[in-house]
Formats: sequence, structure tokens, C-alpha cells
Amino acid sequence: MKHFNILFRVSLWAILLSLTCASVKAEEGVSIPEVDSVEISLLTCGPGHEVYSLYGHTALRYNDRRTGEDWVVNYGMFSFRQRFFILRFVFGITDYKMGIIPFRDFMAEYEAEGRWVYQQTLNLSAADRLAIRTALQDNYREENRTYRYNFFYNNCTTKARDLIIDHIYNKVEFPAPSNAGITYRSMIHEWNENSPWCRLGNDLLLGVKADREVTTRDRQFLPDSLRKSFAGAKIILPTGRLVPLVSRSEMLYQPGAAVSDGGCGLTPLGCSLLLLAVVLVVSLAEYYTHKIYWVFDGLWLLADGVAGLILVLMIFSQHPTVSLNFQIFCLCPWSLIVLWSALRNLRKHKWGKGLYVLQTLLGLSLFLGIWQHYDCSIYIVALSLLLRLMVLHHWCKRKRVI
Repeated sequence: MKHFNILFRVSLWAILLSLTCASVKAEEGVSIPEVDSVEISLLTCGPGHEVYSLYGHTALRYNDRRTGEDWVVNYGMFSFRQRFFILRFVFGITDYKMGIIPFRDFMAEYEAEGRWVYQQTLNLSAADRLAIRTALQDNYREENRTYRYNFFYNNCTTKARDLIIDHIYNKVEFPAPSNAGITYRSMIHEWNENSPWCRLGNDLLLGVKADREVTTRDRQFLPDSLRKSFAGAKIILPTGRLVPLVSRSEMLYQPGAAVSDGGCGLTPLGCSLLLLAVVLVVSLAEYYTHKIYWVFDGLWLLADGVAGLILVLMIFSQHPTVSLNFQIFCLCPWSLIVLWSALRNLRKHKWGKGLYVLQTLLGLSLFLGIWQHYDCSIYIVALSLLLRLMVLHHWCKRKRVI
């Protein structure tokens, strides 16, 4: 995201405050000249190339045709310069901010990045527009701009949705979901399928709670899902009549077809298959040399244990969907606990109880994969390590040949 000059924000706040708000109740139905010329729209933006932009973006447009004021309200402001940003993000204690920029600057930014922008102009009464404008002014106060970000439950998309829906005086009804079995994990898979390492990272950190079926409201954490919900939403008037929430839709910018670079480097699947190949080669070499290559086992035990520590730390994250993760039995901190004793025993061709426990945990992780979705590479890693332990158990039971 781009960061904006603080002086600009102060001046913009003064402009917004200058738009005086007439105090009126919705049920009075009084025409409010100050907002009769105002259009409020939901802007949905396509994905970018950075990890944080893979899932698109949502913003609000406030356009006053009478005064010429045309602003975009953005709840996705953050800075990588924030201290310990990555750690704070992983543990769910990242703060995002609300920002406001001119519409033309917003469009220039997304056109430069080659990301499509879709506008849905909302079918709002004057009282609704006034309530939303007042809420925007309140949100932009210095003490209210910052909020605690959560990818699924409180992000730039859900903030925009809530500001609109919570300030429409009549009830908004969203269409029933068209397909069942949709989960948080399956939804983000639709957007990171071309970024396999990002997908692996998401699948490693997300636990079993990310595999539960989600409701219509839950699905609206993704920008394009909210766009589709708004497209079919209806406002229920006091008379019972239904009117569309969106009065007009249009594509503001549509870039040309992106040219694929064909991809490069190893994928997670390729790396996991490479590990399996190494396990097979090492095991075959041991067959001919009658030796156990314990240095290799020390390396994978160390790597497995360190990865397991990361999953242990995620138990303390404020993200609700990461606390219960069955992959911790595959990428397991137990590997670090038994590392020294296992190597000491393997050098003497002895099998220890610690490795037996690890073998059991790996088998358990594969079984629990029935309830939690794992990336395909994790299954291969678990099977590779399980195979390695079976080979070690076999060698240790045989009499060593010098």
C-alpha cells in the first residue's frame, strides 16, 4: 500500500468536516440537500503480485457531484516499517489504518499495477447517505482510524461492508449461498493457486478450524465474494418491498490479459519429492555399505523440530483459525527433544524409544489429515520421514557388519 502525507490527511479531514450534517431521523423521510448529490459506491479491486495483494482489495468511493469532491476511503493502510511487523502479523496483533485519497490517485495506482477495478453504486436513501457520511467522519478521527486487523474477521473488506450495512436504516438481505462445502481454506485457494509457496505457507499455518463450512457473512472477508454478495443483495423497505442494494455496476478499469512467465524454480511439491528421492538414495546406500548415515538423520530431525516450534508458537496467536493444527504431529518439536539421544543411539546402531514415539506421531498426522486439509507436499514429507524411520528401525535390528 502507498503511504500518504499527513498534511494531506489533515486538510482532507477539514474538508469532510466542512460538509455540515443536518440532524434528521430516517423515518421522517426529509430530503437532505447536502447529500442529494452524493453517490456512495463499493470498489472491488483485482489481485496484485505481492503476497498481501493476492486476494484483491475493497474500498469505498464518496462522490459528491455538486461540489466535485471525489474520495476513496481505504481501510487497508499498513506499513512494513512497523516494529516487528511480520511477527505481529503472524500472531494477529497487527494494526491497520483508515486512509482517504482522491479517486483519480486511487485509479492511477491500480492502473499502474495492472489491477482491475469494479464499481457498485449503492441504492441508498438520503438518510442512509447522511448516516454513512457521518460514520466516515467519525472513523477518520485520529483516535478511531486504527483498528486491530484480522485476515478472516476484521479486514479492509469487512470494515467497508460493516460501515455500509450498519448505517442503512432498512434491513439488507443477502442471497443464500449457491454452493455448500465452502471453507476459509478453499476460498483462499482460489486466489493463491498460482503462488504455490504462498499457498503452502497458508496451509501450514491454518489449522482444522479453517476447514469448517462458512456462512454467507463469513465468505464476505474476500473482496470478490463481497462484490458478488452485494450484487444479489436486497433492501427490505418498511412496506415489505424489495429493492436492489446496488443501483448500477460498471468496470472502471480492465487491464489486458496478463502474460505468464511460465514459473521458475522448485515448487513445494517438487521439493517434497526431492526429499523422498534423497531418503531412498540414502537408504539404498546404507544397504550396500552396512552403515547408518546418522548425519543425514540429524539434519532432518533438526529441520523437522524447528518447523514444529513455529506451529507451537501459533497456538498463542490471536488468529482463531491457527490454534488447533494437526500438522504439528508431522512438523514436530519432539524431533528436537530426541535429537541428541537419537543420534547417539544411531551411531551405535541402536533404536531408541524417542524415535518410536516420533514414528507414531507421523502416523497420527496422516490419520488426522482426514479432518484437516494438508498441502500435498506435507503428505509426501510425512511419508518420507515415516519411511526413513522404518528403514532405520530395520537397520538397527540387524547385526552390524563391519
